[in-house]
Amino acid sequence: MMNADFFAALTLSLGHNAAVVVLGCAAFGLAAGLVGCFVLLRGRALIADVAAHATLPGVAAAFIGATALGLDPRNLWLLMAGGALSAALGALAVRAAAATRRVRDDAAMALVLSAGFGLGVVLMSVVQSLPTGGQAGLSHFILGQAAGLAEVEAQTLIGLALVASVIAVLLFNPLRVLCFDEAFAAASGLPVRALDLSLTALMLLVTVAGLRAVGLILVVALMVIPAVTARLLTERLSIMAPLAAALGAVSGWVGASFSAAAPGLPTGAVITVTACALFLIALTLSPTRGVVAAGLGRARMGYRIGRDHLLRGAWEELEQLRLGPDAPFATAAIAAAWGWSGPRSLIAVTALRAAGLVRPAHEPGFLRLTPAGIVAAQGVVRRHRVWELYLTRAGGVRAFAAHRGADLIEHTLPPDVEAEVEAWLASADPAIARLAVPPPVEGAPA
Repeated sequence: MMNADFFAALTLSLGHNAAVVVLGCAAFGLAAGLVGCFVLLRGRALIADVAAHATLPGVAAAFIGATALGLDPRNLWLLMAGGALSAALGALAVRAAAATRRVRDDAAMALVLSAGFGLGVVLMSVVQSLPTGGQAGLSHFILGQAAGLAEVEAQTLIGLALVASVIAVLLFNPLRVLCFDEAFAAASGLPVRALDLSLTALMLLVTVAGLRAVGLILVVALMVIPAVTARLLTERLSIMAPLAAALGAVSGWVGASFSAAAPGLPTGAVITVTACALFLIALTLSPTRGVVAAGLGRARMGYRIGRDHLLRGAWEELEQLRLGPDAPFATAAIAAAWGWSGPRSLIAVTALRAAGLVRPAHEPGFLRLTPAGIVAAQGVVRRHRVWELYLTRAGGVRAFAAHRGADLIEHTLPPDVEAEVEAWLASADPAIARLAVPPPVEGAPA
């Protein structure tokens, strides 16, 4: 039954009210993901969390005030206005405390967050003692409950989310400049302070809009997690912003569908878990920053280092014994010099054989460089000696330390950097041509 209800809610066929609620949460997720990109890049995520927790005393105070004045204490606009006011005061309190330079930013945020939420809990206990407190449903502002949204509340959520999204799109270019380089934005004539206040207002608008559906504790999660997920997948804000909006919309859609199918589940928690699942997928499979890509990159680097070490060890052994480039060399001696274990040595030899750089010799435990391996070995040795000379001549590093330093950097720096180093050495020493690795002296092959 649960699966059927979830699929029905997901396809907007569970009922009109449920469809409106799901669309409202999806619209909120879209707005939160879009605005969250700027919040994240501007470093305002923790302030957004402070503002979200600071909405609780405003919501509770609005309910108490409306009851005292004989107004409808459950009017959503009234409650949201109270929450927006207290959230704005919380954000201003953080800035004021930090501006004194007597309190660190993180301490100021922790202070306002704990004080605001504590005051909200106290006022909530007052609400529960009122005659209308039992029917208030204010507890849903803490964890969210989309299934309990009335149609007019869901429509309000959609409207506020669309307003926030439109404003974010209109301010996209100025906010992009502000987030990446505030000094350049000011030099370009952009109203930096007004833009910063606009971003704060957008953040508060999204926070207050999602209170009823997602809850104040987790509303910030839908601003941060989709933005972080999108950041894992791209480095361009023009792609990151719509991608974060899409991820937020999907999280809201799926989470609200779960909540509609199982009304006992808090919507904010379900939406957050959905967003976290998407984040874990991106963290694992991102082509540039994912765990799999990082593992493959480390494996490629390990292969390259092992290959270079084996080729350089072979060349230097042949050079020391004054043997020809096609003479056999002992792999055990090279493995011992690098401190390789048996399995690691076997992996390096197998990889080089698969790449066609070495071939077996007639003697057990010996290999020979192929023509391609000779060229590769010459390049590896030349690169190492170039870096050794650069470190000793430009950096004043002693020979042994230069040998070790060259071994650490020669595998990672790009070819253009190596070319610049060689050009510097050539300008410093006209005899730089001697850096070219000569072939080993022809000797008696084994």
